[in-house]
Amino acid sequence: MTNKEELKFKIANDTDRGLSVKGISRQDKQLNTYDWLADVPGNDKIDLVEVQFKNTRKGYYHNVYKLNLKKGDIVAVEASPGHDIGVVTLVGRLVRLQLRKANIKSEEDIKRVYRIAKDSDMEKYHEAKAREHDTMIQSREIAKQLGLEMKIGDVEYQGDGNKAIFYYIADGRVDFRQLIKDLAAAFHVRIEMKQIGARQEAGRIGGTGPCGRELCCATWMRTFSSVSTVSARLQDIAPNPQKLAGQCAKLKCCLNYEVDTYMEAGQTMPPKELSLETKDAEYFLFKQDILAGTVTYSTDKKFGANLETITKERANEIIAMNNRGEKPLSLQHDERIEEKQTHTDLLADGDLTRFDKSKKRRKKNNNSQRGKGRNNRHEKQ
Repeated sequence: MTNKEELKFKIANDTDRGLSVKGISRQDKQLNTYDWLADVPGNDKIDLVEVQFKNTRKGYYHNVYKLNLKKGDIVAVEASPGHDIGVVTLVGRLVRLQLRKANIKSEEDIKRVYRIAKDSDMEKYHEAKAREHDTMIQSREIAKQLGLEMKIGDVEYQGDGNKAIFYYIADGRVDFRQLIKDLAAAFHVRIEMKQIGARQEAGRIGGTGPCGRELCCATWMRTFSSVSTVSARLQDIAPNPQKLAGQCAKLKCCLNYEVDTYMEAGQTMPPKELSLETKDAEYFLFKQDILAGTVTYSTDKKFGANLETITKERANEIIAMNNRGEKPLSLQHDERIEEKQTHTDLLADGDLTRFDKSKKRRKKNNNSQRGKGRNNRHEKQ
């Protein structure tokens, strides 16, 4: 193998922390996926490909013409009518798993990949995309004139410009038969209406969340599960609507991420309604930290007074003692009552002029030594 062939082999199979470059494509697309089976032999024998279009819309197609497709290729695919332009985001065996996730049961209904996009295809594609914003503004005015209670959030033209998809949001059912006629007469294309939710609209628009990262709905989430305030209550999050709501004005999807962990950890925490009795006082639950496994008790039910923080194991131990009719000396361990740490000032008794005195003493010693030296000289003379 020559040096040039070795270099090509190294580039083709280079990895970074175990990630093959074959599985990585352009990162400017939402819902980008990594192909973990890209460098597995036989992965290219599957003729299914995943193609992504504008924002979060994806489709699955058959590579019937055996094109040498890889992630990041721009292809022309079959549409009804005409063709559409999209970017290949996944090839090989993982596409079959994506079909199950998208609830596509029959592969016979999957359309075909025509070709890798040519220059003429890209010209039509850019011309169609340039019309989307103006079309959205005009369509909103038409819907307003018809008195329809709906919001057109986005418009997507097909790659050849023969069809336009209008994404709208509405609280109830909308009769848009007259709207379709007016839109077809105004733009001279085939019209398709798609209703989406507030979360899907946020995913199409994109943005940055309060965590500093891109929105989950715009990067990796495909399905949206219902989120309730119970998730926030289980995690002891303050019920503040402004903080719990995301950019879609709905409860944040991330409230569901750690609920299972909190529920599992919360099973070992002491019951909230039980109080702890000691020989000197009765303590009521003030707050708890589920992940840290600590609980704070107060001697008053309504506000924090004489707060004591102990571990959940110690709290359960005291509850068991109370059930047996026993009372510990304090909430802390009986053999050693933890004392509050007091901070002491090491320089409290220090004198700021102590360094000046030492300097004066050094000067006196130096002067006395100089005087002795002079007297010795006179005696010698």
